[in-house]
Amino acid sequence: MARQSPRRPRPIAPVGRTRRSGRPPVGKPSSVGALAAAMEVVAPARLAESWDNVGLLLGDRAAPCGRVLVAVDWTASVMEEALALGVDAVVSYHPPIFDPLKRLSSDDPRQRILLDAAQAGIALLSPHTALDAVKGGVNDWLAEGIAGGADALARSAGFEPLRPASLLPRGEAFKLVAFVPVQASQQVRDALAQAGAGVIGNYEQCTVRGDVTGTFRAGVAAKPTMGTRGVTQEVHEERIEVVSSAERLPWAIAALRAVHPYEEPVFEVHALASRPSLDEGAGRLLTLRTPATTREIAARLRRHLGTKRIDCVCPPGFEAVRHARVALCPGAGASFLPEAAARGATLFVTGEARHHDHLAAVSVGMTLLLPGHTQTERGYMPELARRLAVALPGVSFTTSQADRPPLSEASMRPVPALGVRPRRPLR
Repeated sequence: MARQSPRRPRPIAPVGRTRRSGRPPVGKPSSVGALAAAMEVVAPARLAESWDNVGLLLGDRAAPCGRVLVAVDWTASVMEEALALGVDAVVSYHPPIFDPLKRLSSDDPRQRILLDAAQAGIALLSPHTALDAVKGGVNDWLAEGIAGGADALARSAGFEPLRPASLLPRGEAFKLVAFVPVQASQQVRDALAQAGAGVIGNYEQCTVRGDVTGTFRAGVAAKPTMGTRGVTQEVHEERIEVVSSAERLPWAIAALRAVHPYEEPVFEVHALASRPSLDEGAGRLLTLRTPATTREIAARLRRHLGTKRIDCVCPPGFEAVRHARVALCPGAGASFLPEAAARGATLFVTGEARHHDHLAAVSVGMTLLLPGHTQTERGYMPELARRLAVALPGVSFTTSQADRPPLSEASMRPVPALGVRPRRPLR
């Protein structure tokens, strides 16, 4: 009888926290790995900040995935909702694992819900700053609110990243430049193509050629293909330029050496710089076609974000200023203040900022609008669910109803007994 491989044990969840059993499958079978790939399409990890932690953070790529919950934060309430819905994965905008972990213990509430997810077989993924930076992401959505809608944003006088993202296509990491006698040019170009060089997008065998004159004098120990030892030689050559990935570069050089007629092939290797983008990157700088006051922009944001309160850090005379250039960054983006000021912005919109950031803004005459950290992100979650559903057909995506901002309207009311009053919001 054929020996069967042992069945993989299923995760055991704590009593009262197990996933719903026997639920019907939703759509066609998929996997956690396919979900991670779909998220890479929606929010490429290359766009994330260097300090961030994005992608698949917990889970088995081979595990089945038919139902996904989308939330801003991975909290105990979202965990309970995920269990009740029987989801296979949660896409949490903020990374559930951010700071390095030395242990996972149920003694820590934040670690406990990570253990709960692992025991329940729920994968956790996060797009965070990659989703901010991508074209059509959170930055652009927030800009729509400032401009007064998608149509108004499209009609704006200017719109670009505060810190443009840069892209270096994988197949174009290096340029290999070779100098070849004209009669050997085709042979060398064919060898480079067979080695995998010269690929640009959907095109292969891409080269640049130009006529040059090479000079050399062979030493006494040389074995020149042409010319005589000790005599300076001039040769009609071609300069061949071809791009290459880092992986294929050694093979391209080996192929060049193998077919080049010279005893010592002449070639150069140049590392290529990445290409800045006008569509992707951190933060945004919006140039309004019709300048607007702080109160007008705050009113647009309240409608767009669905919030009643927006705090304002207002330098002297801010009421009279009509803003033409507005910088923005969702969440906590005050680190962009120097770039915003250097590029002529007079208004900066971000979720929250520290006291010293307030002082820094006022010192350069810049107004800050602060709607709240997650308020500048939360409204995009249904759009994230929609875009993931397009990228991964057959899988059900639901926006969390249990996910709530930790700072509510009620918690921001004045407390007379303590003599505490918040900054006067713009209403």
